Amino acid sequence: MTVFELETDEELEMIRQSAKDFAENYIRPHVMEWDETQKFPVDLFHKMGEFGFMGVLVPENYGGSGLGYQEYITIIDEISQVCGSIGLSVAAHNSLCTNHILTFANETQKQKYLPKLASGEWIGAWGLTETGTGSDAGGMATTAVEDGDYFVLNGSKNFITHAISSNVAVVIARTGEKGDSHGMTAFVIEKDTPGFSAGKKENKLGMRASETACLFFDNCRVHKDNILGNVGDGFIQSLKILDGGRISIAALSLGIAKGALDAALKYAQEREQFGKTIINFQGISFKLADMATKIEASELLTRKAGFLKDTGKKVTKVSAMAKLYASETAVEVANEGVQIHGGYGYTKDYPAEKYYRDAKLCTIGEGTSEIQKVVIAREITRK
Repeated sequence: MTVFELETDEELEMIRQSAKDFAENYIRPHVMEWDETQKFPVDLFHKMGEFGFMGVLVPENYGGSGLGYQEYITIIDEISQVCGSIGLSVAAHNSLCTNHILTFANETQKQKYLPKLASGEWIGAWGLTETGTGSDAGGMATTAVEDGDYFVLNGSKNFITHAISSNVAVVIARTGEKGDSHGMTAFVIEKDTPGFSAGKKENKLGMRASETACLFFDNCRVHKDNILGNVGDGFIQSLKILDGGRISIAALSLGIAKGALDAALKYAQEREQFGKTIINFQGISFKLADMATKIEASELLTRKAGFLKDTGKKVTKVSAMAKLYASETAVEVANEGVQIHGGYGYTKDYPAEKYYRDAKLCTIGEGTSEIQKVVIAREITRK
């Protein structure tokens, strides 16, 4: 699908309007309340399930919307323009937990979990990162030891979205030696499993309405029926899931950047200094021009990554580029948005400061900007 086709696609425009209307009606009135109190609005996500936003990529026969990545990018983009926290949680639910099950589960597992996740009845989490290893997933300390028909898990996962409120989590644990790319296995674990618990909610700078906490495993017995794919495939599966995860963060970044630009543009058209609105000053108009240009470039990269994913082509390089460029653009645009607002940009009376706080997570989530550069460099040197 070309850029022109995207711009003229009536179905995509209907999806965009639906997501936009949902964000305006159900999210915007509560944005600062949820941010200030760090409330994760579980009921909102149940509501989003009714609109098809919780199973965007899930086929209709499993209760999903049966859409592709262009539609998915559009939904994340529109929601994130209003609230990055909610956009982040929708992305994590769809592209990590739900997509891992969709991609690697057997038919029985798909029938069991996908309808509940796609409908929003259940909220999903995904556990790879650990306190001591971060992006060095190959060195993870969480172990899964075989015991008859079960694996016994011990360890913890850190910075997990929906760790407390999720009903089910996909967790990667070490079943082999450290550093062995075939020494990790993916398990799908339900909330009430003995030995499986969550820690306290992290008190974060931004994305405060998106719940983040640790997952703990204390002799947690998981039946072999809950293995996703084959024993030892967990790390390889995770790399494929992260390709889609990078597109999610790029779309999230795109939405935050657009929201920050819109807020700055509105303020610049209203604020008067020296007898005219400040948008008429080159110092301001040039900032806005740069912001808009980088957002446009971010969207093109993100849409290209979505196209490659939808058509089954290799997406690692472009998804990393999209995530890198869009996330850094979001930070830059949000920063300039505060600058354009002046002193008011530093207050909670205007939305600029929240975009500024939320944007920074985009350069960290699904791997830092430095990690994306490593991925890109590795891919371009393979030619």
